[in-house]
Amino acid sequence: MAAPPQLRGLLLAVNALLRKRRYHAALAVLKGFRNGAVYGAKIRAPHALVMTFLFRSGSLQEKLRAILKATYIHSSNLACFVFTYKGLCALQSHLQGETHPVHSFLAGFIGGLLVFRENNNINSQINMYLLSRVLFALCRLGVEKGYIPEPKWDPFPLFTALVWGLVLWLFEYHRPTLQPSLQSSMTYLYEDSNVWHDISDFLIYNKSRPSE
Repeated sequence: MAAPPQLRGLLLAVNALLRKRRYHAALAVLKGFRNGAVYGAKIRAPHALVMTFLFRSGSLQEKLRAILKATYIHSSNLACFVFTYKGLCALQSHLQGETHPVHSFLAGFIGGLLVFRENNNINSQINMYLLSRVLFALCRLGVEKGYIPEPKWDPFPLFTALVWGLVLWLFEYHRPTLQPSLQSSMTYLYEDSNVWHDISDFLIYNKSRPSE
């Protein structure tokens, strides 16, 4: 069925507006908000689904509510951050007449302070995810710029051993310092595997099912 003339006219007008270069910066901010919301939902929903059903107790309704809440927080925060970052970058470029590298840092700094400042589980996970990649990237940049001598051997095995040694030491002796979801994962792997009663909770279930 063909679209009504009014709708076709509206779509033509919207498409014409979207192609105008003078509005590109503002429209990029809006699309950034859209992409942030979609990406946040795609990332958080599967993660929240798995972690909730693996480690969270409660009714099905409570679990679904927790999944939706986590997905909404991640999606809305990321959407707001992209909107803020792109808006501040565009504003700085407009005021100075050109783009400078410091614009990205300042926009990201202000956006992070405004959007991700609350110390909750989701923001902690996002920031820790970024921190590991930032440290990797800064090391590579340091090598590229000559600030760090290029290693003559691959340091990755040593890095891996150090990370796993530290995380298991923290888990065994300073567990509260670790993020809750990591504590849950490691408890499942390293503690629950020490306990069983029969074949059912040795191979089939993690823990024995309550008797009927």
